[in-house]
Amino acid sequence: MKSYPWAGARPLAVVQLLLFLAHLVDRGGAAGGGSKGSSVYPAAVVYPHHSRQISCKPRVFLYQHFLSDDEANHLISLARAELKRSAVADNMSGKSTLSEDPIVEGIEDKIAAWTFLPKENGEDIQVLRYKHGEKYEPHYDYFTDNVNTVRGGHRYATVLLYLTDVPEGGETVFPLAEPDDAKDATLSECAQKGIAVRPRKGDALLFFNLNPDGTTDSVSLHGGCPVIKGEKWSATKWIRVASFDKVHHPQGNCTDENESCAKWAALGECIKNPEYMVGTTALPGYCRRSCNVC
Repeated sequence: MKSYPWAGARPLAVVQLLLFLAHLVDRGGAAGGGSKGSSVYPAAVVYPHHSRQISCKPRVFLYQHFLSDDEANHLISLARAELKRSAVADNMSGKSTLSEDPIVEGIEDKIAAWTFLPKENGEDIQVLRYKHGEKYEPHYDYFTDNVNTVRGGHRYATVLLYLTDVPEGGETVFPLAEPDDAKDATLSECAQKGIAVRPRKGDALLFFNLNPDGTTDSVSLHGGCPVIKGEKWSATKWIRVASFDKVHHPQGNCTDENESCAKWAALGECIKNPEYMVGTTALPGYCRRSCNVC
């Protein structure tokens, strides 16, 4: 057997790196989503290999263990406290808009890092609770009017965070999606059409409500199946086309909403991508001035 003079005497930099990695392992991956560790060290760290695409039409991605148990429990505790103070709920499930909170902000940073969509384009995280028999009827997250698109435009993408395990039922289902060849017999009857995702604590689901060209995706129809056993808690993050704080005026909008509009127009994007650049009467585009349509 050959012997090497450097064997057993690793360079100091290598030793320091190994010690740092060992320290991260001891922390249980708490530096970001991807494990069920503690959220004592929140940071916008995501691991691409934990995310997989489960549907092409519509575009749907599942990230396992996106939240730690601590983060999921924290969202539920904040929502319970909010509900207790305001006593406001929707027609079927408790609903709360979470106020600013360091852990919530860390979760939103992770969502932005995973989706590559600006944090300022997101609406506030909303928490929903479903009791036995409760469901969410199939619906679209994009809008069909020009009132709800005034702030930030359409809901481009949706992120669902599962905060509890559900023993049976409660799946998120896309009934118009192209189904897999192999069906999971353990899913509820509601989840047997199209593609469905079982709610597991800490997992995150990302799907897009618009096509890459900016048009609405008619196969993004989705719903929540009835809870058969247990209770379901989930959090929703809707992400708009533009900043949610920016107001878009449907009339007299002869402006550019992006500093790169002139450059894009020079490259022919007014013709190649008219939905975004020019828009329609109901939903004006973001580069109308550079496209010389007003």
